[in-house]
Amino acid sequence: MNSKDFFEAVRLLGAEKGVSEDALLEGIRKAIVTAVKADYANKDIVFCEIDAEKSNISVFVRKNVVDEVTDSVTQVSVDTAKRFNPNAVAGESVDIALETREVSRIAASKGKHILRQAIIEAEQNKIRAEFQNKEREVVTAKVIRVDPVSRDAVVEIGKITERLPRDEQLEKDNFKEGDLVKIYVSDIRESAKGIRGKITRRATDFVKKLIEAQVPETTDEVVKIMAVSREPGVRSKVAVASTDANVDPVGSCIGQDRSRINSVVEMLSGEKIDLIKYSEDPAEFVAAALAPSKVINVEILSQDERSCRVTVPNDQLSLAIGNSGLNARLAARLTGWKIDIRPETEEKVINFDE
Repeated sequence: MNSKDFFEAVRLLGAEKGVSEDALLEGIRKAIVTAVKADYANKDIVFCEIDAEKSNISVFVRKNVVDEVTDSVTQVSVDTAKRFNPNAVAGESVDIALETREVSRIAASKGKHILRQAIIEAEQNKIRAEFQNKEREVVTAKVIRVDPVSRDAVVEIGKITERLPRDEQLEKDNFKEGDLVKIYVSDIRESAKGIRGKITRRATDFVKKLIEAQVPETTDEVVKIMAVSREPGVRSKVAVASTDANVDPVGSCIGQDRSRINSVVEMLSGEKIDLIKYSEDPAEFVAAALAPSKVINVEILSQDERSCRVTVPNDQLSLAIGNSGLNARLAARLTGWKIDIRPETEEKVINFDE
């Protein structure tokens, strides 16, 4: 195969594999360097340059020019160096091009390995570029397998296959093969097996990102999500604000006929979501955060310690507290305030903080 045929084959292979010609050539370049280095004690003195326009591949070894050679792998005498660079002097380096037949010998003996490594490198680079943009974002994944015992799900995100452990799913999640589900990519890392992602459905930011995707007003920040507190799979409280007095932030997130918020609830397998209007006034914010309970009064006890006392109607006490204290606990997390709750006509005080 001549050089023009080689570069045409690379172009066709790139199209077949869905990777760019440049990426594939870069993989070939690295693979050639790795292969040639084996003949030079794996020293970092081998370089390869590929010119696709001229259909040319050149490989050279960079050696130190010395008066007396003590290491034939990395050193070359002044006389020998002058054959490649007439101005070569001791203390400098010289690039020694490998002859065409030497490059051909390497290509013939290790060609399949070089091409295989190039394809892997190019595909990994493409996956890396695509996946890195998904860090801390919501993606749609396809369930390809569910372990019948552990209930761990194996999902496909583009060309990446990841395991979604059962403890990173929601309690009501019941996936089956072929399902399309929303997943939050909390972290991306390199591993011996390539690019890996840590995925979950339990992150607090997952709720925030899902709502933002459903509410166009968040794109230009007319509506802002100020804070989120969450008990994954059970309930979330979301504080929202508007930069436009004519725009209701809560209404924008709910949508017409509750279409927007219902879409989010469905993607969260029925998790309840309380939308709270944010306020810079801590008393107003705490009162709103305890919804759906009514609040009679919020008394700020200490600004420094961020503590307050909330009075609610007698018949609203259990609603304000919530099942196992969930409502009050989420309100405390959302606002960042310690909340003491007491009924209107009783002495009993119940404390909640973050």
